[in-house]
Amino acid sequence: MHQVNIAELKNRLSYYLDKVRGGEELIVCDRKKAIARIVPLTSGEDEDAELMAQVAAGIIKLPEAELPDSFWKMPRPRVDHNTALAAILAERDED
Repeated sequence: MHQVNIAELKNRLSYYLDKVRGGEELIVCDRKKAIARIVPLTSGEDEDAELMAQVAAGIIKLPEAELPDSFWKMPRPRVDHNTALAAILAERDED
């Protein structure tokens, strides 16, 4: 189990996440005081539980049917940069 301070974690995030992917646990410290633990997911069940928790919270909605192949052949919507940016910023303000 590794201990890492926040600044080190920020600077080398990919490195530490690779360690977690490899099965190691990581203790995150703030001024040498442990504040969090990052652990690897062990199976698809954890992912399913997280997905169902998001559904229950109303964050996401599960699909009712698979997308038809024709969907992928449709032209993508055209949205100018300013409109897209305004939509993103407006959504962030809602939280």
